[in-house]
This record gives sequence, C-alpha cells and structure tokens, in this order.
Amino acid sequence: MVARYPTLTVRVCVFDLDHTLVSTPLDLAAMARDMRAHLERACGALPARDERYRVGELIARCQRDAPHVEKDLWVIALDHERRAMRAASLEPGARAAVVGARAAGYATVVWTNNARDVTLEALARFVLIDEFDQIVTRDDMRALKPDPDGWRLIAERFGPVEAAVVVGDSWVDGLAAAAAGLPFVAYRADQATLTRWSVTPVAHLSDLAVLPSSLSQVTARPGRGR
Repeated sequence: MVARYPTLTVRVCVFDLDHTLVSTPLDLAAMARDMRAHLERACGALPARDERYRVGELIARCQRDAPHVEKDLWVIALDHERRAMRAASLEPGARAAVVGARAAGYATVVWTNNARDVTLEALARFVLIDEFDQIVTRDDMRALKPDPDGWRLIAERFGPVEAAVVVGDSWVDGLAAAAAGLPFVAYRADQATLTRWSVTPVAHLSDLAVLPSSLSQVTARPGRGR
C-alpha cells in the first residue's frame, strides 16, 4: 500500500480483527485442543494443568520439542479460522470507527493473530480492505499477541509515531498494547478477564462508532512498555 502520511510523525489507530471489527464463531479453545492433540501424538503428553494451553504456548512448545509438526499445527489453526470466517459478520459500528479514524487524520492498522489470507478475505468481503494503511497478521510477526512484535512492524512502517492506540476485545490485545507502551481501548471486553490479566484499558466501548470522537482523549505517545 502507498503511504498516505508523508509527515515526519503520524498518529496511528490499531484494530484487532476477530470480535472487534468482525464477529465470528471462532472457538480458540477448540482450536487449541485440536492443536494440542496433534502435538501430543508427535511428542507425548503435555504436563497436566488446570488452565488450558493456548495457541501461542503450543506453537512455542512445538518449535522447541517437535519442530517437524509445526506446519501441521498451523494447518489445523487455519482450518478453524476459515470455517469461522465463512460465518463472519461485520461488527456494528466497525466501518464508522475505521473511516472516522482516517477522517480524523489517523493511519489505520489491523493487528491480528489470524492468518493473512483469512484476514484479507474478510476485509475484502466487508469492503474494508482499502480503509487500512497496514495489515499485520501472524504470517508477518515473529510471535503472536500478547507478544508486542506486531508493533515493531507498525513502527517500522510509519517511522516516528506521534500518538497511537490499540482497540481490541481481549486481554491478549491489552497485554500486547501494554508491552508496546500503548494505551488500550477495550471493546465489549470481559472485565473479570481483564482484571485477572492486570489489563487496565484507558476506555471501554460498547459501540465502536463513538471511537473517532474520543481518539484525541485516548491516544498517547508510545512508551517503552513493560
């Protein structure tokens, strides 16, 4: 994509995809269960624990103990994503949020743990793809959120960033934002889960359409994170 912001510094509004811009029935727990089962067939049972293993944890363990099956795990993940995206719908207010952010002078970015082809397909279907200056997916990052590596790519793309904000529905988005030193706006997020993971949003939204009018209040200069 051609840069629209030739100035020395820019303001950036970063959006998550699943359950933020689009609503899907993606079941991350089911995805992780299928990935874990395949990984355990390759390298034996994982240690039992009360909390489920998450996708990023399974990939990290696979890279360490059974790198030859990593491709298979991503195939499983992609299958779950594709099936969920076929049933996707646009979140209410999503278009107004993105278009409004651009109109307010913000570069707009998608930062998602989804695969690139699934992400592009969804954004194209909802006629949003041309509303973004950058799209960062798991195919581009070294590590999934909550790791902040996606912000590295965003910062490289735009150079000096005057102010930025991350908008998402999950504690994962909140932790990634905090690690990058960015404020986090929670969209219909579960407060108990945010509290559990020590995520403190600068704002809570139940309607994405109101985001553009509050951007100047919720954006901040990127810091060093945690």
